[in-house]
Amino acid sequence: MSIKIGIIGLGYVGLPLARLFATKYSVVGFDINKKRVEELNSGNDFTLEVSKELLQSVLKDNSNGDNGLYCSTNIEDIKDCNYYIVTVPTPVDKNNRPDLTPLYKSSEAVGKVLKKGDIVVYESTVYPGLTEEECVPVLEKVSGLKFNVDFFAGYSPERINPGDKEHTVEKILKITAGSTPETGIKVNDLYKSVIIAGTHLAPCIKVAEAAKVIENSQRDINIAFVNELAKIFNILDIDTTAVLEAAGTKWNFLNFRPGLVGGHCIGVDPYYLAQKAQEAGYHPEIILAGRRLNDSMGEYVASRIVKLMIKKRIPVSHSKLLMLGITFKENCPDVRNTKIVDVVSALAEYGIDVTIYDPWANPAEVTHEYGLTTTNVLPTDTFDAIVLGVAHNEFTKIDLASLRKENAVVYDVKGILNPSEIDGKL
Repeated sequence: MSIKIGIIGLGYVGLPLARLFATKYSVVGFDINKKRVEELNSGNDFTLEVSKELLQSVLKDNSNGDNGLYCSTNIEDIKDCNYYIVTVPTPVDKNNRPDLTPLYKSSEAVGKVLKKGDIVVYESTVYPGLTEEECVPVLEKVSGLKFNVDFFAGYSPERINPGDKEHTVEKILKITAGSTPETGIKVNDLYKSVIIAGTHLAPCIKVAEAAKVIENSQRDINIAFVNELAKIFNILDIDTTAVLEAAGTKWNFLNFRPGLVGGHCIGVDPYYLAQKAQEAGYHPEIILAGRRLNDSMGEYVASRIVKLMIKKRIPVSHSKLLMLGITFKENCPDVRNTKIVDVVSALAEYGIDVTIYDPWANPAEVTHEYGLTTTNVLPTDTFDAIVLGVAHNEFTKIDLASLRKENAVVYDVKGILNPSEIDGKL
């Protein structure tokens, strides 16, 4: 039987995966966003994760036939698939509790077309046990089929790094797992056929889920540690960067830097693990302490900027500030869970008029997500304060002198500007 793959969700994770599988298999990409599907079928990806050339090289005109990718909003177009790979986001709500709505809805969609012998693989980052405890029952209910008898499940956590053109999906080793030993081998073989970096077959789905969620929790805790160091060293009037560079001369020192922890993974995933731990009766202290500290950094950065303005006798209320960058990371249009908005919000509470310039971000998307106005065009005004919030390459080429008023504050969140040009950094 030939393999036909349905990819559910065509965002930062789903599209690169669909493009890669389409080099060897017939792939149908399913998404509920009609505009997104039309854009992809025309050969354009606004996330910039897949180049126009690569995308067009695998596109085909319909869901049938030879290898290649066809994108659709019609559930009927994926009914002939025998592998379904779910790549929808797993966000948290305003109370930092896991929001499983995308997973439930995508599982319902797959359940409508699920057949005997099919395998459903989840790539979304979840807490250990969620695939089999939450998603599988939805598949069973909607399809009327029995798990591990009529259909099977797999898990292969995404390891996409948005904006990274070196560590692309095929170059990152993939964890795989199945709901039965035989399914695990099938899932592993499927990924192994396109992932040149290789695969690691975990003994069960729970192990694979746990492995993924601790990857980002580990990074979150390490960044929280250096963020706390930055707060301490700022009080002691010691250069944090210089301290980390000196400590980094030891071979086993971990090279983390202070910063704003946003995005769809590091700033979110620890809450999934914490939720499961609390349900099991254990209160995770280090994980949640790291989250609290990292979530407080936006307000901390704003307070540092205001203190510098006061030292320079700049009237804070009604002052004009230029924020360079709004995306959650450099050289990438992804604005999901960006912590720059926390800085902007805190600055606005001080009565500061903030102008946000980001050549990568889509202004309409920023307005939709956060209610903020941004521009892709560098302003010609002069400002009382300039804050480099994101390390886009374009920002290293800006003539800051032309944008700052005579006594303006320049603050560098990312530590990439010339030290002689700045008044402070994180």
